[in-house]
Amino acid sequence: MARSSNQHVKAGASSALNQMKYEIANELGISNYQQMDKGQLPSRVNGYVGGNMTKRLVAFAEQALANGQTAQVTQSAPLETPQQ
Repeated sequence: MARSSNQHVKAGASSALNQMKYEIANELGISNYQQMDKGQLPSRVNGYVGGNMTKRLVAFAEQALANGQTAQVTQSAPLETPQQ
């Protein structure tokens, strides 16, 4: 197993990102994502979850920069739904 030396900039970020991941998966119609074996899911499905997380985080940052804020932004980016 690979070892990661990445460190979070903000303590508690990992749990917040995991919560966001599960919320986005739920919004995309992927129920029970937290208990799923991600290795059994197609990479496209996992990619949509991660891609939508990235879109939302970038939208948060862009809005915060536009407003001159560094605090949490409440508006989110629209979700991209998986195509079957």
